[in-house]
Amino acid sequence: MNFSISLTVNGARRDIELDDPRVTLLDLLRERLQLTGTKKGCDRGQCGACTVLVNGQRINSCLALAISHDGADVMTIEGVARGDQLHPVQAAFIAHDGMQCGFCTPGQIMSAIGLIEEGQAGDDPERVREGMSGNLCRCGAYAGITDAVLEATKNLAQSDQRRSA
Repeated sequence: MNFSISLTVNGARRDIELDDPRVTLLDLLRERLQLTGTKKGCDRGQCGACTVLVNGQRINSCLALAISHDGADVMTIEGVARGDQLHPVQAAFIAHDGMQCGFCTPGQIMSAIGLIEEGQAGDDPERVREGMSGNLCRCGAYAGITDAVLEATKNLAQSDQRRSA
C-alpha cells in the first residue's frame, strides 16, 4: 500500500509516494530527495544534527514520521542561502568560527535560525546556550556558535529595523 504526501521543501512543492508509513522525515529528505545537508547523527533525537524547520518550528527530523507532515512547509540547510548570498546566520558562523569538523553545522544553523525567528535568542549568551542546548558539537565549537547566534540576532534585528523605517 502506498501513501501520498505533499510537502513544500525549500519553497518547492514535492509530491511523494511512500511505500512505508514508518519513513522518517530525515530519511525522506536524505534518501528520496537527496538533501544530504541534514545529517543523521544519533538517530534518536539527542544530538540535533538532523534539525530542520517545519512550518517555522525547529524539529529533529529523525523523530518525525514523514507521513505526519503531509502539507507542511519544510526548510533544510539547502534552502537557507539565496543564490550566492549566505543567510546572516551562515555568515556569522563563518565569521566566528562556529564550526570545526562541520558535521553538526547544518543542524546548528537551522536551530539558530529557528531560535532567532522564535524571538528566543535575545542578547544574553546564556539564553542562547540554553536555546541551542539540543544541538551537540563533538568538536566543542560552542563559544563560536554562541557568538555567531548573538551577532546574527543583532544583524537581523538591524535589517528588520531598516526595512520598517
